[in-house]
Amino acid sequence: MRTGKELLIESRRFAKEKRWLSWLHLLSTLALLIVLIGLAASPLSLAVRLLAGTLGGLVCVRMFIIFHDFQHGAILKRSRLAGGILWVYGILTLNPPSVWNRSHNHHHKHNSRSFGINAGSFPVMTTESYQAATAQERRRYLAARHPLTIVLGYLTIFGWGMSLKPFTQSPGRHLDGGFAVVVQMVLLITLAATVGIQTMLLAMLLPLFSASMIGAYLFYAQHNFPAAKLRTGTQWNHVDAALTSSSYMDMGPIFHWFTGNIGFHHVHHLNALIPFYRLPEAMKSMVELQTPGVTSLRIRDIRACLQLKLWDSNRDCLVGSRDCEAIPLSIEHSEN
Repeated sequence: MRTGKELLIESRRFAKEKRWLSWLHLLSTLALLIVLIGLAASPLSLAVRLLAGTLGGLVCVRMFIIFHDFQHGAILKRSRLAGGILWVYGILTLNPPSVWNRSHNHHHKHNSRSFGINAGSFPVMTTESYQAATAQERRRYLAARHPLTIVLGYLTIFGWGMSLKPFTQSPGRHLDGGFAVVVQMVLLITLAATVGIQTMLLAMLLPLFSASMIGAYLFYAQHNFPAAKLRTGTQWNHVDAALTSSSYMDMGPIFHWFTGNIGFHHVHHLNALIPFYRLPEAMKSMVELQTPGVTSLRIRDIRACLQLKLWDSNRDCLVGSRDCEAIPLSIEHSEN
């Protein structure tokens, strides 16, 4: 069994794209997305339009993974055409490239490496830090991890967290964050005024809302699952973090297609330069990648992930809401 540097070296043979295949995935996904949005905006029956808008949201998730891989430099590197297409996609879906690159690169370098608020990931507090926190700090923390925050990801995570907040904090650095919000508002108002509110809802808000919700949950569950291990300081290393704090999400071939194989998340964190369409191949070929922490989109697994709130260093695991509620405020804060 290979470990550490040996695994990284072995993974490099999969970190090579097939340029024609990358283009095929990008263009076919883009074409399918355009067709589905067109159907959602068409005068067909409401049932057909609802189905098209919902499927459009799923294809939007797949398109996001292509955007994500391009930003990593895993596919279509140095292609101005691909960069232009995906820049427009990022703006339209409230994923401004400058913000995404900064936060996601930070996430990969600090995957499960520290506690508290981390750029590009959901916050994690220890039971000790939660005990020492004020009531207001606890409320903010629990709100950031609340299921409603994930369900409303279009507004909370992408509209605010990925776009407006970075722009207000650093306008010069993240001008595209503010631009994405302006574009979003202009499109919503223009579509409502020209083709009607119903068409705007079905062809724009439904796909974006559903894609944001699915994307937010996938990102949450890929690092907040019952078997996850968090390490800090000298105990942390990149390979162990990839294999023990990043999950494999068992979704079946159809949902793996819609989600661009991002369920093979432990493989992606081992080497982010592996194109999304080669992640299953890498897992199948490397025996060390075949026993990850597993979760799924089954109701019981979703519930198990969403109940996780705090890291308990004594039990060496994430613990649930009951453990969280059982921790009293510290004497100092309770007196205040």
